Amino acid sequence: MPSALRGLALTAACALALGWHAAVHAAADDKAPARTIQAPHYGDVVFHFFQEDYFTATTTLMASQHFQRIAPHDDEAEVLRGGMLLSYGLHREAGEIFAKLIERGTTPAMRDRAWFYLAKVRYQRGESALAEEALGKVQSPLPQPWEEDRALLQAQLLMARADYRAAAQVLQALPGKTTGARIARFNLGVAQIKAGDAAAGTATLDALGREPVDNEEQRALRDRSNVALGFAALAAQQAPAARQYLARVTLHGPDSNKALLAYGWAALDQHTPESALVPWLALQARHEHDAASLEARIAVPYAYAQLGASSQALARYQAAIESFDQEQRSLDDAIVAMRSGQVIEAMLAQNPREEFGSSRQMDTLPEVPHAEHLTTLLAQHPFQEAFKNLRDLRHLSQHLQAWRDKIDVFKDMLATRRQAFAERLAQVNARTTEQSTPVLQQRIDAIATDIAQGEQAQDGVVFADARQRDLLNRVARIQALAQQADDAPDMVQAKARVRLAAGALNWQLAQDYPVRLWDAQKALQAMNEGLAQARQRDAALAQAMKDEPQRFDQFDARIQALQPMLDVMIPKVAALSAEQQALVQDMAVAELSRQKENLDTYAVQARFAVAQLYDRATTPDSPNRKEAADAPKH
Repeated sequence: MPSALRGLALTAACALALGWHAAVHAAADDKAPARTIQAPHYGDVVFHFFQEDYFTATTTLMASQHFQRIAPHDDEAEVLRGGMLLSYGLHREAGEIFAKLIERGTTPAMRDRAWFYLAKVRYQRGESALAEEALGKVQSPLPQPWEEDRALLQAQLLMARADYRAAAQVLQALPGKTTGARIARFNLGVAQIKAGDAAAGTATLDALGREPVDNEEQRALRDRSNVALGFAALAAQQAPAARQYLARVTLHGPDSNKALLAYGWAALDQHTPESALVPWLALQARHEHDAASLEARIAVPYAYAQLGASSQALARYQAAIESFDQEQRSLDDAIVAMRSGQVIEAMLAQNPREEFGSSRQMDTLPEVPHAEHLTTLLAQHPFQEAFKNLRDLRHLSQHLQAWRDKIDVFKDMLATRRQAFAERLAQVNARTTEQSTPVLQQRIDAIATDIAQGEQAQDGVVFADARQRDLLNRVARIQALAQQADDAPDMVQAKARVRLAAGALNWQLAQDYPVRLWDAQKALQAMNEGLAQARQRDAALAQAMKDEPQRFDQFDARIQALQPMLDVMIPKVAALSAEQQALVQDMAVAELSRQKENLDTYAVQARFAVAQLYDRATTPDSPNRKEAADAPKH
């Protein structure tokens, strides 16, 4: 999938899963109500998603789904997961997710989103017919800007089966002031031309090619429209119109080299080789290595030959041949360096991953010999995707190795937890033995019996406090001594005072009896509640004594299972990484070889033109004079 589509997949996934407006700030309504995420674990996933930490978001989401922590956001989470998998290029897995969402039934809005997304997946996999079928099942208009995206996808599908007229009708119905309006109009112009309405298509592209622009993206699209018009006019042998269109192209845009080359050929078609030399010399002075620049090296001497400047033409052809030979040697060196793997390693170091699955393209070349020949690779989506996959595989390999290194750490952590649990358990068991619930129950039962007896007898003595009990004991001892004494007058008075003290004490106990009975009953209830809690803690402790070792065993089993899995996956990913690197190198070598073939073609044309010029110089009346002038034209 092109990197731009990866970014679109992620943005669309977020918009689909979070109610569309959440991820698209430009299209969001400021008054739209905020979405409330009810599951904290899903909120964690969304947080990592918005931090562009997609790998963590994906793994966290899958773990939370495994433990069923996502409800009530299950469907939204599946859409988000499918979008992130799609951004990694996992078309099959993403397609299965959206298909399952549709099969199991969901809300109409979510079902439409899933059909739309499934259509995008199928289109990106090249399954145009199935994509069109899925898109046709979207029953209601989608929120903007996704309704516009749906229309663009429908037009692309129609153009894929050569129904350009229907595609043009779909594109014409799009609003003129939307985010993708310029792209839609460009596609409309192409569709109109291919549908046979060249006048309408030319008018559409011409209007687009004249519009003022606000940014580089719009400028590049305007240039592309003018280049397309220029080449179409050249093919129709309309050189004046071609020059008019091509003159609008920015001198230093991505399509400027093509425009300069085509402008020269248009001037030559008007039999003004001196006008052709102006753009061709400017193009040649750029010393670039794309096809247009290489062709300019033989187009310039061809123009001189048309002007009759044979000596200049010959010198230019010979310089071109020499430069082509030098380029061939440079390309050979670049191919050798590419096959050695050093260039790829330098490219990986120069363009490090920002995050696993990141849509960031490789945009800088390393400081390696002959790196200028690799610039065309940067514009090729297949190479960008292959390089990104290699970068992801390298990151995945590092990630797996990091987990492999953590296995021993996990084992140590588990052993430490086992030991800590055993030590803590011994301490808890010791305290439990000292204050076991049966002993506490006996004490509480004895206290309850005393309270019941005191309540039945309404005896305040039962509820006397420590001071009062001490006083009761002292009174009892004094009374016993008084009974043994004679009836002397002073002893009679002492006995009376003792009786008075005992009565006062009993009266006080009788007065305090109701309150103290209530307090004792409350205290007894609190003790029973505390005993119940102690029993619950004992039960929980007993369950923990049973469960915790099992949990330790489960963790140990998971750790032990991870190790062989990692031992299998690490070399497998390493092998895939090596294969992917070989693929990237082969793609680069193929591009470099293609450049060599182009150089061979241009060199043959230049040598043929030199031979014709020599022949023309030695035999002025040769019938090949006209051929010499026309031979190099490409």
